[in-house]
Amino acid sequence: MRRFRIGSVFGIPIQLDLTFLLVLPLFAWIIGTQVEQTTELLNGTLNAGLDPSVLTGGSLVWVLGIGAAVGLFAGVVLHELGHSLVAIRYGYPIDSITLWLFGGIAQLTEMPEDWKQELVIAIAGPIVSVVLGALCYVGFLLLPATTTTAVTAVASARFILGYLAVMNLALAAFNMLPGFPMDGGRVLRALLARRRPYARATKIAAEVGKLFAVFLGLTGIFVVGNLFLAGLAFFIYIGAEGESRQTTMRAAFEGVTVADVMTPADRVTTVSEDVSVRELIQTMFRERHTGYPVERDGEVVGLVTLEDARAVRDVERDAYTVGDVMTTEIITISPDTDAMDALTTLQGNSVGRLLVTDADGKFQGLLTRSDIMTALSIIKSSSDYAAVGEAEPETVRPDSRIER
Repeated sequence: MRRFRIGSVFGIPIQLDLTFLLVLPLFAWIIGTQVEQTTELLNGTLNAGLDPSVLTGGSLVWVLGIGAAVGLFAGVVLHELGHSLVAIRYGYPIDSITLWLFGGIAQLTEMPEDWKQELVIAIAGPIVSVVLGALCYVGFLLLPATTTTAVTAVASARFILGYLAVMNLALAAFNMLPGFPMDGGRVLRALLARRRPYARATKIAAEVGKLFAVFLGLTGIFVVGNLFLAGLAFFIYIGAEGESRQTTMRAAFEGVTVADVMTPADRVTTVSEDVSVRELIQTMFRERHTGYPVERDGEVVGLVTLEDARAVRDVERDAYTVGDVMTTEIITISPDTDAMDALTTLQGNSVGRLLVTDADGKFQGLLTRSDIMTALSIIKSSSDYAAVGEAEPETVRPDSRIER
């Protein structure tokens, strides 16, 4: 979904996902329609002494709903800031903090593999939430509960502070459940990584997280009838599976560079910019490749793909040349780059291939997603590659002459 930057804190960009613009009014509406029930809860748990009739008159319920919802998500931002500032302290930059449908996400550029660092980063957010809950409770206690001329304003403030005190504590407790990649799941991985390889610890924590997600989803659907919980469970499951897969790949590609998995320049078929689009398609059909570097006077000046050729109507394919349809904005990468970083570059730029060039800009080869996935399959099939979790894999360099 599209995101909007609304500011920054300590140099960390704060973003809003479009889904947040839906969930904030929804939360405000839910809180506003449940003021009476929430008041009874606060009276029972905090001995608040709030009069529901004072808080449910007219449009006040919507003011309370908006105020509590904004305060709740402000607490989510501070929770993520707790993670972020500790991560920065350990030298891990933060790309952004994003508020979205299911709360907040602090985007670390790199996850720590030192279990002690991950443990401290993971618990920092819940600690901030507990502190916020305590501060809200102190504010709640400091406000008078007696009847005054400003009884409505005081009662409203006590309601919001009491609500935020309870919800911040609930947020901390929920986040500490072992639903990897939630905070509790990351704490579990950190503790597992004390005596296990990082990849194995991730795999175990991810499996626990997926079981938790299934339990949460079933509870949300069949027990409490809450689709929000079911949706959250789905994203926890997907997140656990995705991070486990990424960690497995990073472990497999330890020590493997682009030079090890790319197709070398002497084995890459190039096309001239003067070739017609029809001839290009025939070449693609004959060689079963869907993308080629484009050469001019012995230098690579662009890339052309099947998608580029398809953009030309069949009747015009003899008239148009590769030079007319090729992409000249080429993304390049060094042969010394880690294979996993290369995959991240491919995904981040939504492209299927990268030109590999040396420091002087000389064409060294072509790297495709297929190259990387084939290399991964070879590494994982190698007898030198222990099953992830039993031991960290030794560096296994696949044959660079991988067929594409």
